[in-house]
This record gives sequence, C-alpha cells and structure tokens, in this order.
Amino acid sequence: MTPGLIIAGTHSGCGKTTVTLALMAALRRQGLSVAPFKVGPDFIDPGHHAQVCNRPSYNLDSWMLKKQYVRHLFNKSSTDANCAVIEGVMGLFDGAQGDTLVGSTAEIAMWLDLPILLVVDARSLAGSVAALVHGYISFKKCLRFAGVILNRVGSKRHAEILVDALKVLELPWIGYLERDDRINVPSRHLGLVTANDFPWEPDKMRILADWLERGCDLSELWKILTASGPTWRGTSLSDDRVGDMRHIYTVTEADEKKGGETVRIAVAMDEAFSFYYQDNLDLLQQYGAELVYFSPIRDARLPKGISGLYLGGGYPELYGKVLGENRTLIEELVRLAKRGMPIYAECGGMLYLCKRIMPLDGTTGPMEMAGLFPLDIRMYTRRRALGYREATIKGDFLLGPIGATMRGHEFHYSDMDVTDAPGRNCLSFCLQVKDSNGRPVNLPVLRYKNVFASYLHLHFGSFPLSARYLVKRAMQYHN
Repeated sequence: MTPGLIIAGTHSGCGKTTVTLALMAALRRQGLSVAPFKVGPDFIDPGHHAQVCNRPSYNLDSWMLKKQYVRHLFNKSSTDANCAVIEGVMGLFDGAQGDTLVGSTAEIAMWLDLPILLVVDARSLAGSVAALVHGYISFKKCLRFAGVILNRVGSKRHAEILVDALKVLELPWIGYLERDDRINVPSRHLGLVTANDFPWEPDKMRILADWLERGCDLSELWKILTASGPTWRGTSLSDDRVGDMRHIYTVTEADEKKGGETVRIAVAMDEAFSFYYQDNLDLLQQYGAELVYFSPIRDARLPKGISGLYLGGGYPELYGKVLGENRTLIEELVRLAKRGMPIYAECGGMLYLCKRIMPLDGTTGPMEMAGLFPLDIRMYTRRRALGYREATIKGDFLLGPIGATMRGHEFHYSDMDVTDAPGRNCLSFCLQVKDSNGRPVNLPVLRYKNVFASYLHLHFGSFPLSARYLVKRAMQYHN
C-alpha cells in the first residue's frame, strides 16, 4: 500500500484546498511522486491537484461508491506513487446526512485506515484552539490523526500561543501557515475557478511550497506518514461494486476490454467543459473506448472517425458567445445527432445542446447554443439545485439496462422550462431520481434519438457496467 494522508478541515472555507496544494507542491519539490485524490463529488479541486501533481486526481465518495470500489480505486491509482494526498470535503464529519458519516471525509478515512491532518482556521483563536481540536480528535475513536495544521496564523507570536495551547493534547505533529496574500485561488459561482483559468506555473508552485515549509517540518510529517500503514489488504473487487444490480450481473474478466476491439468517442475538454470524474474516463477506456478530446470553443470540426460523444459539465455560460459563434462544429454535431450517434451530456453539456442561454445580468442578449433541444436556459444568482442523486433506470438509456441504479450529484445555477409544448416533447422518463434521503426529485431528462442530457453528473463507478453500455452503443452506431 502506498502511504497516504487525508487533509480534513474543521469546516468549509478553512483552507483545505490551498493547504492540500501546498503540501503536494512541497512533496513534489522533494522529488516525490504524489497521487492526488478528492473526497466528494467536486470537479474543480481535482483539476488543480492534477496540475500540481502532474497526474490525474480521483474522487473518493462513500455515498456514490461502495467501500470495496473506493479501496480498489485508491490502490489502483496510487500504486506507482511515493505517497497519496487526499483532500477532504467540507468539515471532517460533514456528509450526506446529519446523523451518519455517509459521504464524509471521516468515512473515507475509516475505509482506507489513513491518518488525518486536521486543518484549523486559526484566525481570532488563541487558547480556545485546544478545545476545538480536542473535540475533533476525540469525537470518533476509530480515526487516526497525523496532527494539526494551523492556517491563517497572524504572526510568529500568534503561532507560539496556538502551539503552546495544543501541547496538552500531545499531538504527533503541529504545523502552521501564516497569512500570505499571494496564496489565493479566485472563486466564482460554482466554487474555485478551474485549473484551466488559473494554471499552476512553476513560480506559483514555488510560492506554495515555500509557504508550507516556513511553518511546517516536512521531514517529521513524512516520518508519520510513512509509519502509518493501512490495515486492509487486497485489491480484488467484490460483487457489491455493481450495486443494486449484483443479483443480475457479476463482473468478471469476460467483461473487460476485448483485445483490439475499440471505438472512438469524442470528449469535450476546454475552459467551458472540464467537469469529468477521471474514473468515468478510465472505465470507458477499460471497456474499449479510444477517447479523443476536442474543444467546442476552438475546434471547427469534431474529431474524425468518432462513433460517440461525451459532453461533460463546466462553465458554458461564461463562454456562450464564442461557443455559439462556432457554427461549423455545432452543425456537424447536430447532423450526427440526427443520424443517431449516441451522445451523453451532463449539466453544462446539456446547456450546450439547448437553444439559448439567457445571461444573468441582462446587459447582453441571449447566447445561441446548438439548438438540438428547443429550450432556453436561464441563469440565476442563487443555486437552483445541490445534492446527491440516485437514478434508477426505467426505460431506454445509454448507460444501462432497466432496473440498474446509478449514483451521482446535481449542482447548478440555471434552470429551464419544460412545461410548455417544446419542453414536454423533449422529455424522457427513463430515470427515476431520488435524493440522498430517498425522496423523489424532479430532474428532467432530455432525449433526441440517441442523445440523452440532464443536470445529473453520474459516477460510472456506482455501476461500472455503465461505461460498457455506452461503449456498446457507440460500437453499434459504428457498425
């Protein structure tokens, strides 16, 4: 097992992402290969991880994925690295419900038996920091802590007061980070800006690593990290990785990619479209997809020889004008859709396939999109939906058979009207959707021939055969 460390926070906004990126940059400067991970359904943080670590970052989520699948994914994705750094989500114990740890950083720490480095926002704190930290480290006896990192410390004297206060807890390791205005990643309505819009050049990574090493003894932290090995062993997947369909399917080697049998599937990837679970892309390749990437912003044509299309989420509303002006690519996409090419679109990808995006401020006119679905998308200042989603397939769908259940996430600041005639004509009732508490969710699915689009971001790992189904439909179209 690769040694690993989980960066957890006392709450959202305490600085987990910058601390995580700084630790990754400092470890890489030591010549180490770092495997990055993110707890939860977030897409933006993994993009930053990938740039700093120069390798893909994977999402580990205990609500969307089964325990054995998470363990397998962690092992598979870190086996060739010197260490793994996992950024948590929200506060350490925050998850899908208030009375369980499902979906929390704490549950992933228990599943992987990895030590936790607790990030504390130390602004306006002195002796009280000991009571705060004591509550977190004593709340669940099954968790292991590597130590505490005090973020946003005001001065060296402030750091001394905080460290003195924590001595009573006899923590294995304590580090601190002073406030530095250069350490800042800008935000916008879906969270931090993407790594495409805020690239991590060598100078930025140097500043990150310097910032961490000024108040943190990296060599001592490394000793703790390498001395704390996980207790579980083995990488085989149990049948529970197929979720509610395990009574029908048993995933075997026969389900793996057949030698030489591949099909080209185009994946939109640029500033407007970058929200993909890395595991989704890996699973498509595992089942025979040759992924070819293109930019709906810059490319005048789709890649040659494709038999399927995957339009992920992102920020098409920020690039609507240039997307709409690229009519040659849009016309080709619509032409292939009319021929029956399988196209799977999530959130931002769905917006791209609709008629227009109505801007938020009203100072500019509507932004023309592909128009495959005759629907207008309206942007709002407040989010319209946020939360985990479970989708059971009730009709023809690209990603699985009737009865299969998949899990994912919904998060958007836009909405559409499907109550009038054009909207109703686009609707498919192929999915029955519920939230994390099992309550029904009204989440429209749009369909045109073999094109399926919705606000859902589904994690293929919740039903891994979903990737095989999408590849199979692409192969059928190719043949």
